[in-house]
Amino acid sequence: MDMQLDPAGDDLPLMANTSHILVKHYVLDLDVDFESQVIEGTIVLFLEDGDRFKKQNRSVEEACQSESNKGCKLGMPEPCHVPVTNAMTFSSEMEYNDCAICSKGEKDTSDKDGNHDNQEHAAGISSSKRCCDTGNHGSEEFLLVLDCCDLSVLKVEEVDVAAVPGMEKFTRSPELTVVSEELRNQIVRELVTLPANRWREQLDYYARCSQAAGCGELLFDTDTWSLQIRKTGAQTATDFPHAIRIWYKTKPEGRSVTWTSDQSGRPCVYTVGSPVNNRALFPCQEPPVAMSTWQATVRAAASFVVLMSGENSAKPTQLWEGCSSWYYYVTMPMPASTFTIAVGCWTEVKMEPCSSGDSATETPFSPPEADFRHVGVCSHMEYPCRFQNASATTQQIIPHRVFAPVCLTGACQETLLQLIPPCLSAAHSVLGTHPFSRLDVLIVPANFPSLGMASPHIMFLSQSILTGGSHLCGTRLCHEIAHAWFGLALGARDWTEEWLSEGFASHLEDVFWAAAQQLAPHEAREQQELRACLRWRRLQDEMQSSPTEMQVLRPNKDKTGHTSDSGASVIKHGLNPEKIFMQVHYLKGYFLLRFLAERLGDETYFSFLRKFVHAFHGQLILSQDFLQMLLENIPEEKRLELSVENIYQDWLESSGIPKPLQRERSAGAECGLARQVRAEVTKWIRVNRRPRRRKRREREAVFEKVRHRWCELIVKHKFTKAYESVERFLQEDQERPQRDSFIHLLLAWGTGPGHQRRDYVAAKAVSPQPGSSLGASLSQRLVPARHAQKADSHKRGLPPWIWSGAALGFRVLLHR
Repeated sequence: MDMQLDPAGDDLPLMANTSHILVKHYVLDLDVDFESQVIEGTIVLFLEDGDRFKKQNRSVEEACQSESNKGCKLGMPEPCHVPVTNAMTFSSEMEYNDCAICSKGEKDTSDKDGNHDNQEHAAGISSSKRCCDTGNHGSEEFLLVLDCCDLSVLKVEEVDVAAVPGMEKFTRSPELTVVSEELRNQIVRELVTLPANRWREQLDYYARCSQAAGCGELLFDTDTWSLQIRKTGAQTATDFPHAIRIWYKTKPEGRSVTWTSDQSGRPCVYTVGSPVNNRALFPCQEPPVAMSTWQATVRAAASFVVLMSGENSAKPTQLWEGCSSWYYYVTMPMPASTFTIAVGCWTEVKMEPCSSGDSATETPFSPPEADFRHVGVCSHMEYPCRFQNASATTQQIIPHRVFAPVCLTGACQETLLQLIPPCLSAAHSVLGTHPFSRLDVLIVPANFPSLGMASPHIMFLSQSILTGGSHLCGTRLCHEIAHAWFGLALGARDWTEEWLSEGFASHLEDVFWAAAQQLAPHEAREQQELRACLRWRRLQDEMQSSPTEMQVLRPNKDKTGHTSDSGASVIKHGLNPEKIFMQVHYLKGYFLLRFLAERLGDETYFSFLRKFVHAFHGQLILSQDFLQMLLENIPEEKRLELSVENIYQDWLESSGIPKPLQRERSAGAECGLARQVRAEVTKWIRVNRRPRRRKRREREAVFEKVRHRWCELIVKHKFTKAYESVERFLQEDQERPQRDSFIHLLLAWGTGPGHQRRDYVAAKAVSPQPGSSLGASLSQRLVPARHAQKADSHKRGLPPWIWSGAALGFRVLLHR
């Protein structure tokens, strides 16, 4: 049975054969060209074959079974020193089309960009009997499959790591006299398994190996979603080269990055969290199980700043005039989808100097130390872990920087900079050790499609949060900080279970924000209940407007976490454009966690959450990992009918609003703050519906009569200090017919010497155009016979243009 991908569908294929071979480390060496909107360079992959993983995994399982520790009893995943897919797989096996390989004796089918496109692959994943035997039992050559799209692959070659000086220490021989494929692979195997305390040495050897010469080109082919590489004669993953270099360049239309301009009009490029993740930025293994480390050197014009999801706060190194180089690295294995880059003319925003009395934002929280002490070693693969670092476990505020376009630096200083320390400290008070050692925050261009995106060591925020006051900025900041634990340090093994990331972040953002504001317990409850009311309304709207099949949090049900025998899989609706705007995983996940927290009580729930983070950080999880451990921590009297199966049925595997939530919202009483908001809104709705035009007109009529009388008194008694009030009266209220008599009073003012000239000037000002027949006739009517005209004007009313003209005439009279 073949796994087919509908080319017209919206499913996202993960093609990498991670069950047979895994990338352990990437070394990227890239140039960013803004003129051509291309990122070009090389990527070196250090690989380890799956046979080694299977042996290690079996030993881990045996060790777990022999121990009586609580983790095994609870059904927690065994401590894994290597990322391994779930033992259960699909009954079908992923197969691939015949590879159209181009070698010296074959016709070159590459396009102008260097792609070797097989037209048969355009339809997506299909099957063929000539599939390279990745099960290692046939006679066909082994095929390394990488996730790749929108890239121009130019060349693939094996790297001669044995030629690097000093590499003999990784072999059993003091001298490298005879170099073979087996020897090179042995060197790589020893290099990728160096202990965590030698990470600096390891990174140095990775960098030196990445610069080594090639020792033979490899055959490759690309299709819509993958890059396939093979070596003649290599029939198994063990025989396949363990260090390869790929020469490639991105395309301007590639979906992993966006080329645009920032708010100051300067060019920039950044990863946008595309549904295709980073496969259009570099060839990689996309499945989350393929956790790896990386290091990158990026060159760009000297005016640009390069930010990446690296552990170090990189500084530019000038290579030559007008060009700088930036270097970042990561020692914590992470899925390739978490790799993030942003290149632009960013400005680092720093806090303005302030007095010692203005340091309230730096006030740390002081949670009990006992909350963060957990016995036992970490269960993840070996790396320099902050949870085992005594100084890191007590670090409440990690080092952080803020970058933004120059035009937004003021807004960042006013709001964002002041909120980061209390929000970081609040997160530490709730969950304990920060998983990452530092944080860069970047205000991304206006075309960014969401409010925020978290990656290791870096966070993207929309400019929109800077204009909504501290509440909008603070809650979004807390949401993205929460992803450091749930979404990054603890990742979903199956991407369809997004609620394990977004549901937790939505629930924790309220808790973090209340702690950052240092609210009293009753104030925090009221604020959280109010936000729950708003989310409840959004969830109801979401259920009405979204497709039923996309309302399920665990769509694969019993097959969640399963892959094909090769490790390839398909993400349901992964390419659906509507999914970007849906909040089902946020909202239903939030309400599930809120339901569980209320059942246990906040103190018990968050104490458990800290234990869960300590047990699973650095690993991939499924829903059952969380729920099984949680239920073991619920006292019997609080568990009632709760079970993993019931939660699956009510919350995770059904569409629509969960029944427990419906009962809770219909029976639950609102908090005081929510009642006040509802009453205030209801009041103003009622006021807006009230018929009040007649009363308003009556009030305005009374006011106009008073104002009219006041202006008459000003003119009559020549109260010069208030003449401006008369002028405003004539200019602003021309539509009122009761002004007619006042204009005649104005023209009649000042009988005596010179009064005829003043009347003529006033009448002249009334005319819409100097010298017009209408103005002349009006002058003739008003000057000689103004008293005779007075009674008649009261009957007919004067046209509106006369009122504005009278105001001008009055101004002339004021200056005489």
